[in-house]
Amino acid sequence: MRPSPDSPAAVWRKSSRSTATGNECVELTATAGLIAVRDSVDPDGPRLEIAPSAWRMLTTRIKNGELAH
Repeated sequence: MRPSPDSPAAVWRKSSRSTATGNECVELTATAGLIAVRDSVDPDGPRLEIAPSAWRMLTTRIKNGELAH
């Protein structure tokens, strides 16, 4: 079983789209039954927790340009 996002054992990965200065980054971790996303500048702040199936749908829609402004 994967650890919860609050666990020190949770492995957070920084987005490959992060800027060089690191001021506009998100990190994510796959945990027990969910994907958690947080702001790397404020790792103790709020985070989005989403089911893996919803995460796949979200990222697919972003890649397809369906959520562009």
